[in-house]
Amino acid sequence: MTLFKETLKGFKQFILRGSVIDLAVGVMIGAAFNGVVNALVKDLMTPFIAAVAAKPNFSNLSFTIHGSQFLYGDFINNLVSFLIVAVTIYFFIIVPINKLMGKPLVKDPDAPTKQCPECLSTIPAGARRCAYCTSVQPKMTTPAAAVLSAARSSAKR
Repeated sequence: MTLFKETLKGFKQFILRGSVIDLAVGVMIGAAFNGVVNALVKDLMTPFIAAVAAKPNFSNLSFTIHGSQFLYGDFINNLVSFLIVAVTIYFFIIVPINKLMGKPLVKDPDAPTKQCPECLSTIPAGARRCAYCTSVQPKMTTPAAAVLSAARSSAKR
């Protein structure tokens, strides 16, 4: 009986970890979002393509070789559907979200760096704490330290 309780306790800890909950929420949001994307493609994009191309359904297209029927029209339907979904997601979701979020931050490759004495990670030279292990960094005694210190004090004003 104690083995069962220990197993149940371990399972409870596993389920209540943040990453499992986050994954479950992400899957549920993804499933709901799938409906939105499918409706956008089915109700708006496909009729638009049908109006332009005059033939929205290619499933009747096929050819026969030695009694075997090749339904290449169905493949074309699925390919067109995939392309419509991909283009719709990109132009109606990805592009607007990227504009809302602003341009991604690009790190300056010439920015001075140093190595954390605790975890040996590369961090900015002016860092007071390591971003990886959070250890307090020793004060710099180089001329660059004076420049960084002056920059910090002027940025606070």
